[in-house]
Amino acid sequence: MVFDDRLDLRSVGGISIQRGSHVEPTLSGQWTADLYPVGGPVLGPFDKRIEALAAEVAWLQQNWLIPNLE
Repeated sequence: MVFDDRLDLRSVGGISIQRGSHVEPTLSGQWTADLYPVGGPVLGPFDKRIEALAAEVAWLQQNWLIPNLE
């Protein structure tokens, strides 16, 4: 799953948190999402950090997370 502060994962037992990407500013003041830690591409540049974060989550959900098998 993608970590979210709204859910206290400690209540479900032991957890392991790992970085999935690096959202960083560029020299020109834009933002990129580097998904190297999970074998992905660099997304962007984006004008706003929130746009880079949204692209990061969308990529992780589509390409990296195990699909929900309901």
